[in-house]
Amino acid sequence: MQESEPLKSTNFIHEIIEKDLQSGKYQGRVHTRFPPEPNGYLHIGHAKSICLNFGTAAKYHGLCNLRFDDTNPIKEEQEYIDSIIQDVRWIGFDWDDRLYFASDYFDQMFDYAVQLIKSGKAYVCDLTPEEIRDYRGTLTKPGKESPYRNRSVEENLDLFQRMRAGEFPDGSRVLRAKIDMASPNLNLRDPVMYRILHAAHPRTGDKWRVYPMYDWAHGLEDSIERITHSICTLEFEDHRPLYDWYLDQLGIYHPQQIEFARLNLSYTVMSKRKFLELVKDGYVRGWDDPRMPTIAGLRRRGYAPESIRTFCDRIGVAKGDSTVDIALLEYCLREDLNKRSPRFMAVLRPLKVIIENYPEDKTEMLEAVNNPENPEAGTRIIPFSRIIYIERDDFMENPPKQFYRLAPGREVRLRYAYFITCREVVKDANGQIVELRCLYDPATRGGDAPDGRKVKATLHWVSAFHALNSEARLYEKLFLKENPNEVEEGTDWKSNINPNSLEILSSCKMEPALKGKNPGFICQFERLGYFCVDPDTTSEKMVFNRTVTLRDTWAKLQKQEK
Repeated sequence: MQESEPLKSTNFIHEIIEKDLQSGKYQGRVHTRFPPEPNGYLHIGHAKSICLNFGTAAKYHGLCNLRFDDTNPIKEEQEYIDSIIQDVRWIGFDWDDRLYFASDYFDQMFDYAVQLIKSGKAYVCDLTPEEIRDYRGTLTKPGKESPYRNRSVEENLDLFQRMRAGEFPDGSRVLRAKIDMASPNLNLRDPVMYRILHAAHPRTGDKWRVYPMYDWAHGLEDSIERITHSICTLEFEDHRPLYDWYLDQLGIYHPQQIEFARLNLSYTVMSKRKFLELVKDGYVRGWDDPRMPTIAGLRRRGYAPESIRTFCDRIGVAKGDSTVDIALLEYCLREDLNKRSPRFMAVLRPLKVIIENYPEDKTEMLEAVNNPENPEAGTRIIPFSRIIYIERDDFMENPPKQFYRLAPGREVRLRYAYFITCREVVKDANGQIVELRCLYDPATRGGDAPDGRKVKATLHWVSAFHALNSEARLYEKLFLKENPNEVEEGTDWKSNINPNSLEILSSCKMEPALKGKNPGFICQFERLGYFCVDPDTTSEKMVFNRTVTLRDTWAKLQKQEK
């Protein structure tokens, strides 16, 4: 950091870093890392960690590594690695040439384990996983020492080498650290360092038959990469003494682990294990389903990376767990999209309107504003003709007192076009309304009446002769409860899944200007919300995902609080 720059901490982690910089700790360096395990897709909680680690490094002119903790070959896949790389870049961060894997250090980790065995600080244990759990004790009951705890160094070295060679079956032996079975911190009761897994690794193939546990690997990776501040979520706070113990016993470079509260979001689960259940059991269409809080799902739904970074900045970094209202995430999204999104007209539930006094062979080209929030966005031309579509919800045959939209004998404004008055309602044999017959006032082109008369509603519409046929997917919250993990007795978290989280409308009508827009294109459908072109779009049919409605729940809540 340049000496002339004032120190401006924005959270307790930055306060720690600034004290370290002032004291000269780590020679004035700041080097962080984002260390995901490639056993699933990243979610919005990881976005908070990405922004914190990469953003902190940028703030203090430091470095941030992207490192995959690929220590469990049974659960890890190349698909997950590829998706994580894409997600981090999409959010807006880069790691230059500092892409690392825990598997890069497997040889060195093994050598460090041998060093602990030689110093009498690690031993091979033959207890079964169930016996190890039983011997561990509880928070109120000390653990028992393993009968294999006092094997000789020579025997432990021999057994550990034979474990590596693949002589023993899975689960038959582990390497454990020799610490304190009576420690009040259960993590220090002779934790497992290595387990036997006869499984091929995506990067190392069949080279290894023993794989490191995360607690053993974590600190070593940080040390090898010369990380200064190892920023972790709060569940690792009780693991920090073990992190420190391993590094101290080995006598190697020692980063500082700092914990912060993970992100909990209302109406959302934050577990890759649960995400995998949702995918495998068919509750969602995949990891990138727009109902999922995965970064891939948010991207497909139409979130922009700027809105996610803004959200992560606004929720801040704290030491205590809390739950953030999902309405704040949607507020950040609307705030971003309102500035950048072009406007179009689309009719999701079309009702045909025939304007009887409009010439049958006439088409007018009307000027429409692309984005009233951005004058530089300019205007576009939209066609108007004798037959149009309006939203079915914008008409009622027998309206209540507070309904101001179209009704028999009532006049309304068509956006950018004319005033129309409903003259006749046409129904089918089942009594369903299929068509409206209306009259228009040619003098009201552009939406104003020269005689000064007013109407109480303005409707959006699409010309029937020019409409683009498309599909709209309307998403609601995936869970019915604010905390999906609260369940009735005899049920599980999946009982809180919202059965109406997706509604597909297959007969929508869109402005022709939307034709050919590529997947990822985001716009506002006037009066309806923000929508994004989905990758399922084909040359025959466009598919739009509703990103978010126009209704701002967060702003309403803030007004109520004030």
